[in-house]
Amino acid sequence: MPFSFSDADIQRIEAVLGTEAKKDDSFARFELSDAESGRRITLEIHRNVASPGLTDSDQTTLVSVYAPASFLQLQGCTGFMSSKDLGEVLFVARSGETANGLVVERNAGCSLYANVDTRLLSTDFTRLPPELIMSSVALSVTEDLFGDLG
Repeated sequence: MPFSFSDADIQRIEAVLGTEAKKDDSFARFELSDAESGRRITLEIHRNVASPGLTDSDQTTLVSVYAPASFLQLQGCTGFMSSKDLGEVLFVARSGETANGLVVERNAGCSLYANVDTRLLSTDFTRLPPELIMSSVALSVTEDLFGDLG
């Protein structure tokens, strides 16, 4: 069975984001806002999503962010990391040589990093072009989650 968020994981995300999720057995919804900036986003986590005709091993976890002017979705989430100090949760989908990350912040911010070459996650960041540094640094913290997947 692929990665799925446990009830304890959802509680950990609630603690980091500072809000209680509306939830049932397969779904958790977090509504975030920041009065100072006026930002509002909604984070949804769907556990064990299956398409008709596929097996249990083909189920996936979806992480979606709804904002007034955008929609982001990370399919096939393979893990997450959270930091109460930073007030953010990093959702990751790794497959083969690429990693994708969706960062959700307590103050209703959100960032997406897509198709990042996993070799960049353990490189000397000072040698990277400036355009690659942010995604590489952000996703490098997830390396311990997965060990050597290559």
